Amino acid sequence: MSEIKQVNLPYQTSLLSFFSAVRDLPYPALLDSNHEHFPDTNFDILVANPLARIHPKHSGQPITWYSKPRYELSDTHNPMTLLNELMSLICQEPWAQSAPKDLPFIGGLLGYYGYESGHFVEQLPDTVNHDIDLETLNLGLYSWAVVTAHQTKTTQLIISPWCDQTETADLINRFTSACDDVLVKHELHHAHSFALNTPFTSNMTEADYAQKFASVQAYIQAGDCYQVNLAQRFSSTYQGDTFTAYLALRNVCPTPFSAYLQLSPEQSLLSHSPERFLLCDQGRVESKPIKGTVARGRTQEEDKANADWLLASEKDRAENLMIVDLLRNDLGRTCLTGSIKVPKIFALESYANVHHLVSTVEGRIDRADQAIRVFHQSFPGGSITGAPKIRSMEIIDELEPHERSAYCGSIAYFSANGQMDSSITIRTLVADHGKLHCWAGGGLVADSKCQEEYQETFTKVGKLTHTLEQDFLK
Repeated sequence: MSEIKQVNLPYQTSLLSFFSAVRDLPYPALLDSNHEHFPDTNFDILVANPLARIHPKHSGQPITWYSKPRYELSDTHNPMTLLNELMSLICQEPWAQSAPKDLPFIGGLLGYYGYESGHFVEQLPDTVNHDIDLETLNLGLYSWAVVTAHQTKTTQLIISPWCDQTETADLINRFTSACDDVLVKHELHHAHSFALNTPFTSNMTEADYAQKFASVQAYIQAGDCYQVNLAQRFSSTYQGDTFTAYLALRNVCPTPFSAYLQLSPEQSLLSHSPERFLLCDQGRVESKPIKGTVARGRTQEEDKANADWLLASEKDRAENLMIVDLLRNDLGRTCLTGSIKVPKIFALESYANVHHLVSTVEGRIDRADQAIRVFHQSFPGGSITGAPKIRSMEIIDELEPHERSAYCGSIAYFSANGQMDSSITIRTLVADHGKLHCWAGGGLVADSKCQEEYQETFTKVGKLTHTLEQDFLK
């Protein structure tokens, strides 16, 4: 097979049943757009059983092949450099260059970048407590994908030439059977047991937070920075299947950049993020930073009043503008000169528990393999660091007691045809050998008020923690 193969399947409003059908395969991952709630989102993507993984936690070159290596790569210990090189080779494949450009994923890289992946881009301090046993980043090289396009109401199995005839036949049989598999649907609606052992507790007291808030204000007044994103971590312990928890959270707080990544039987990511980091669609690069948050109202009148207040808030608009300027600079490192634009600024987007101010920054690239380079040069997203970025990250390292791990990193895919999309992993839980962590933070600026910022962190994370405590606490 020298070209990609497209197998039509019955349209799936979600790929949850299909995900259940591939959980026996290594490293399954589901990108879940919740399209029924967010009509602007289009694609759901399911992958499993990668040809290789890039995971720099392990010694030696940070790539593990599960079959004969497809490419000879430089002997580099920097995974960002290796990933750039790998995508350049993939995008040069004749089948990749002739593939349809409107398909989001035809094979390529998919996985997560933890926040600390920024250390592979810049020289940064590393003094926090690393108590989570996840790789700093973990991407699989996937040879096939199930892709649902909601706007055209189509679901396809996309098979790259990396798959042999035996694997191709198995995949077609697996997903054709899953379409009508009553047992799979029964398993989905009667999911495996999950229990939360303890309520979530923070790694900061209110007094701790106030002290760190004061330190940020001192740095701002000294001219070190304009904004710092300060976060606290909430932790619990659990037992059982975290996919059950993901389904419960998906039901109560649907978001357009949801994802479930099964990293091992004891490790997974449950992401319910509302925020896009970077999209590359046929050469157009887009970022949609979120800065500015207010809780939803209890009545229709209160809800509208809260939204109107946020739209008029000078502080939140200034905070948003700082990040827009930062992203314009980040995209300008790799996008074509003169292509950076801001078509939308301070737009209101509403979710289950909060309203957000969201802006849009755009640029252009002219080569398929540039998408991953734009991503790396812009990572991590400015909306979750502060401005200027490097100094803000230094202050975050000083003030936050624990690593952020997957939080404030990104879940991303890089397709062989040059397409790319990625989230900012906020509203995200990390499950690690019986421990469950989630985070919430906010951008602190000169006129921030400590109590309001502290409360905002609970507003952001409350839907996640309260749902799990209400439904699953033993």
